[in-house]
Amino acid sequence: MNAHSPPVLFGAFDRHNFGDLLFPHLLGALLPGRAFAYAGLVARDLRALGGHRVSALGGDLRPAGLIHVGGELLTCTAWQAAVILLDPAAAAAAVSRYGDDPAAAAAWATRQLGTSRSMPYVVGRDALAPRGKLIFNAVGGVEWGVLSAAERGEVKAALVQADWLSVRDHVTQAALRAEGIAAPLCPDPAVMVEQCFGEVIRRHQQQGAVKAVLGAFPRGYLACQFSADFADDASLDALAQGLSKVAAATGLGVALFCAGTAPWHDDPALAGKLLRRLSPGTARLFASLHLWDICALIAASRGVVSSSLHGRIVALAYGLPRVSLMPPQQGPRPDKRAAFAETWEPDAMPRSVAVDRVEPALMQALAVPADLLRENAASLRERYLQIQSQWAGLLPP
Repeated sequence: MNAHSPPVLFGAFDRHNFGDLLFPHLLGALLPGRAFAYAGLVARDLRALGGHRVSALGGDLRPAGLIHVGGELLTCTAWQAAVILLDPAAAAAAVSRYGDDPAAAAAWATRQLGTSRSMPYVVGRDALAPRGKLIFNAVGGVEWGVLSAAERGEVKAALVQADWLSVRDHVTQAALRAEGIAAPLCPDPAVMVEQCFGEVIRRHQQQGAVKAVLGAFPRGYLACQFSADFADDASLDALAQGLSKVAAATGLGVALFCAGTAPWHDDPALAGKLLRRLSPGTARLFASLHLWDICALIAASRGVVSSSLHGRIVALAYGLPRVSLMPPQQGPRPDKRAAFAETWEPDAMPRSVAVDRVEPALMQALAVPADLLRENAASLRERYLQIQSQWAGLLPP
């Protein structure tokens, strides 16, 4: 790539994670008529899973614009980024070798990523062509307070250079305001998924893995996902108990899916462990990892319970009940799922709950009036488009 490269869509879609894979599709659809390059920290080809062929940012790349497409980019450290870009076995080896030695971990991450930036998914103006436009679109950073002063300083240096900055939740907004940085609130781009890709998603509902789930549960089903944070027996037992009670009360089945197989995300083996804790015939595994199959599974469901923020947001976009699972290790740290829901969703919709609260939270969510959920989705689509219109004109034609 050279100085005349097209604008770059940049983010963490260089690994298998549901929300991140969605972002470049959405931005491409919402900014029609423009050619974009797709860049992450490493070169990957995720097209077989519904993603993009991604280049590594750097080298001679000096684009005329760079859009940080969304996600929790503001607080992803080099160590975290380097680990999540490995395969699971290599990630486990890296954590075992470097996890207790911050200096060695930082040096290893620099070697892995080919950059000395401590916050590598935040890029400043030095990566752009002269007069290039730097945009941060509905980004998140709820764990701002966990970063070191040096890490915060690196992020702030990039943010103050931006031609446009918006954030997706009130927690991130308040953290940046305390640093003297103003950022308007903008819903996550995934609120636009039905409007942008409704037809693609409907096609995936009519075939393959989603069609099989619809056939297995003619009365409807709940789409359920949980990350490797819930691997302990107590969490699995509590989740199984809650889902079993809801299934018995509603007649709904349970479809267990994975939203991301990158390290520190989902472990497909755990879904099997949960399945064995549920009554035969009430649940089934959804094996597809394809982006549009996952969207189609959620869209065709009667509701979603997940630890994935984007499992929740796609449900929101379709006006569906949703409940977020709070990892047992969350403690007092800010929760991005709760932060998003508090910022944008009706008070009647449950936020982020512990696994032992799954049954009452799901029953509460299923009782929220459908017209309220549709109105919420429509208002967020309108808000997203309003905010995007304020920066889209900054990009070269």
